[in-house]
Amino acid sequence: MADLTPEELRELRRLHVSAGRRVDSLFAGEYRSAVRGQGMEFEEVREYVPGDDVRHIDWNVTARTGEPHIKVFREERQATVLLLIDVSGSAQVGTGGRDGRTDRRLQIARIAGGLAYASIRNQDRIGLITFTDMVEAYLPPRKSRGHVWAVIQAAFTASGQHRGTDIAEALRFVQGVQRRRAVLVLVSDFLDDGDWARTLGPLTRRHKVHAVLVHDPIDDGLGRLGLIEVVDAETGQRRLVDGSRLRGRRSPEERAQQIRRSGARVVSISTRDDPFAALMAYFHREGARR
Repeated sequence: MADLTPEELRELRRLHVSAGRRVDSLFAGEYRSAVRGQGMEFEEVREYVPGDDVRHIDWNVTARTGEPHIKVFREERQATVLLLIDVSGSAQVGTGGRDGRTDRRLQIARIAGGLAYASIRNQDRIGLITFTDMVEAYLPPRKSRGHVWAVIQAAFTASGQHRGTDIAEALRFVQGVQRRRAVLVLVSDFLDDGDWARTLGPLTRRHKVHAVLVHDPIDDGLGRLGLIEVVDAETGQRRLVDGSRLRGRRSPEERAQQIRRSGARVVSISTRDDPFAALMAYFHREGARR
């Protein structure tokens, strides 16, 4: 893990004051209502009584005793939350927010940090995957405060060896390491032309998947600029392009629709948005769906 730069240290202090206070008041409650009880744990076997769900009959015990028995489950109160954050070259691009510095990468780190703070209050296990066109780092889910701080620091300091994006590669990694049901939070600009939706679909049937689509006003304003010189954030190459052609890339809403078709929940957050207010509103809606 890289050392914190002075700028990153200031941002972490700002996050501690802002996210810490708001998690204590509102955000943690909204988060808890959306992620709690994502699985069921076996508790006991008891005799069947009229009104029990026949789908839970334990046929082995029933055959052995001659009396119908059912399995009793209880809702899990703690979740395993796995954050997947995009640290590719495209995530470094943005017009800046009110402070003039908020590009996609910083907004992604703030979102991850806020969710990590919420996990402390909810006593959840939380882990982190950072990725470009490969998995750059993996912190397996744990629950200690020291581990949560490591997750937050990694979210702010992560820098990829590569600059390209391959969301499907990160999702395949999850399939290999996260066998038990979990809450997956995938934070990216989703500017990946690969067939990641084909890999995301099966994961939504095993896990609860929240996608956070981070976008920037620059995504919609390039068409008015005419010919412009750009640096490809993922290759480092310079070239002249027609801004109107860049504008033809999928809009944030089109990207969100692709995510929804895969079966994941999605919230779209601009680099100009307050990330904690946006997440709070989203989790409130998700909690109401339960």
